[in-house]
Amino acid sequence: MSFENTHYVIIGAAGGIGAALARTLKAQGARLLLLGREPGRLSALGEELSSPFKAVDATRVTDLEAAIDSPITGIVNCAGSILLKPAHLTSEAEWHQTIETNLTTAFATVRAGAKAMMSTGGSIVLCATAAARTGMANHEAIAAAKGGVIGLTLSAAATYAPRNIRVNCVAPGLVDTPLAARITGNEAALKASSAMHALGRIGRPEDVASGIAWLLDPANHWVTGQVLGIDGGLGSVRGRA
Repeated sequence: MSFENTHYVIIGAAGGIGAALARTLKAQGARLLLLGREPGRLSALGEELSSPFKAVDATRVTDLEAAIDSPITGIVNCAGSILLKPAHLTSEAEWHQTIETNLTTAFATVRAGAKAMMSTGGSIVLCATAAARTGMANHEAIAAAKGGVIGLTLSAAATYAPRNIRVNCVAPGLVDTPLAARITGNEAALKASSAMHALGRIGRPEDVASGIAWLLDPANHWVTGQVLGIDGGLGSVRGRA
């Protein structure tokens, strides 16, 4: 892959997957705009990659639009959260926060990206989860939010195809990021989670970043409306007992 003469916006750039993606794209020659809600971590990444950054809350749709300077080649939403609770133990506040962090930011990404690329075309990539396509206990809120992301991906792909704007998403399994620290930091939970993946391990941020980069690559200009499972087989394969 080569990303010379391209310009990408990464939302949630300071997170595990966002930072891995930023490093991948930068190494291939892309220009970047790094966005997120944590100025300190954004600043460190921006300095590392010699890339501009802005602190922005992507749940605020108009704020996100104002942060983006056209033209751009593509935009990615890596913002998200993990809530593992059954519905009856999920508070109303937790439900709304999960929807805002995962689905509202995805909608804001599509809206802002479409406006920025309406006359030039480009690529939008969102992040769902394997749990949105495979029933998993205690995932009700996050599965609902990410299931919405999948529906948004498919509808937006149809809407913006005439504008040559491609819209796809990735559906990862459990990935070793700071967001998943409560699981990965517990030996028993990590062992159980690894066993759920047919390949016998949880993912690395670079595993997901490489898939997102592939979807962003202008060379793959005939790919749209796809949900790419990057999940060690979690969403479709059952390992040996």
